Amino acid sequence: MSSGTTSNTASEIKLWGGRFQQEADAQFQALNNSLPFDQKLLPYDITGSIAHAKMLGRQGIIPQSDADLLVSTLESLLADYQSSHLTIDGSTAEDVHTFVEQHLIAKIGDVGKKLHTGRSRNDQVALDLKLYLRDQVSQLDKLLHNLLTTLITLSEDHIDTLMPGYTHLQRAQPVTLAHHFLAYAEMFSRDRSRLKDLHTRMGQCPLGAGALAGAPYPLDRQGVAKDLGFDGPTWNSLDTVSDRDHALEALSAFSITMMHLSRFCEELVIWNSLEFGFVEMADAFATGSSMMPQKKNPDAAELIRGKAGRVYGSLISLLTTMKALPLAYNKDMQEDKEPLFDAVDTVGQCLTVFTGMLASATFKKEAMATAAANGFTNATDLADYLVEKNVPFRDAHEVVGKLVLYCLEKQTDLLSLSLEEFQQHSPVFEASVYEAIGLSTCLSRRQAIGGPAKERTLDHIRHLKQSL
Repeated sequence: MSSGTTSNTASEIKLWGGRFQQEADAQFQALNNSLPFDQKLLPYDITGSIAHAKMLGRQGIIPQSDADLLVSTLESLLADYQSSHLTIDGSTAEDVHTFVEQHLIAKIGDVGKKLHTGRSRNDQVALDLKLYLRDQVSQLDKLLHNLLTTLITLSEDHIDTLMPGYTHLQRAQPVTLAHHFLAYAEMFSRDRSRLKDLHTRMGQCPLGAGALAGAPYPLDRQGVAKDLGFDGPTWNSLDTVSDRDHALEALSAFSITMMHLSRFCEELVIWNSLEFGFVEMADAFATGSSMMPQKKNPDAAELIRGKAGRVYGSLISLLTTMKALPLAYNKDMQEDKEPLFDAVDTVGQCLTVFTGMLASATFKKEAMATAAANGFTNATDLADYLVEKNVPFRDAHEVVGKLVLYCLEKQTDLLSLSLEEFQQHSPVFEASVYEAIGLSTCLSRRQAIGGPAKERTLDHIRHLKQSL
């Protein structure tokens, strides 16, 4: 030992055990041990422990020399972890907290046992989870930023690319591909906003709440909170150790993001089909068939679409775990980590792959324009033309409906009708009708904020750039 003595070897030391006379059942121990998955919290556990040790010395709760030794040993452990020189042995430690203390005791003896003064694993894990989640939320926000940047670039490239807008997957009115992209940009902007709100609500530091009722030591909770980048300490110790709202809110936000990705992927899969022919995925984000040599499958989009259900499952899992727990901490809450960790990893991977897939896709302008021209997408504008000539909208709606039926019977479109054919359905029609229902006119007339007119699209792009 480099400092102090201990009667136990590091491998024998537990964070509890004094009142127990029997060893834990092997199968229960396997069920209880969380180090295989909560080792992901190791850098956050060490960071929190460093702040706690500094506070213990600063407040005179332990000798300053002991605090300094704890801090230097913890910093060395963190350096080993960051340089991948640390071996994490799960055979003796039941969780990440035990692992860290075992390491300290093995290095500095009894001084290592002083680290846990004034804290519990309950407030410790609550801190670790918040530190981890604050960090991961920031990383996911960067990925959403990258996706938004890609969407803005694509919108600028396709500001004049005409396409049909859909309702019920039926061609409805003409829009542009830029307008379509910007709809998703709004969704992902809201996703960023939710992450920002979540980060703000995670601004209170749990450390110092103890097991459930604080500690009898003169803890400097404000100082620890400041050292760890929080706004301040939590206000109620019972709530602190039993709260997992931040994890639930994160999983909810992640689920909404995955829903947005899934909707976009669904459209890309449809657009990629021969029936639509609006887009072709880059080879790097597609696969082939083991039997059919002609196939090029949009597997990246399909996988992301499928991963949405996985993230939803994580949310439902934790909601179910928490729904009937009494205050304060219960061991059920150990089930918070695996679904949360999996969801964070899944969302991060999906955002990265989706951004690359979208940026490398080829959008077929001609096919989109043809679809917009052949689907009666200008029918509403034809009704508006009649309204501007003082025809009541409901009457105009009926006239245009009959004209569409007439076109279907003749296998033609509205712009191909003669003026005489228009006037057979209403004497109000004049030669100006052709300009009024031209697709470019249909777009340019939609000047209200939020519409697909080019000027409004440019405004929207400028707004998004400012928000980024």
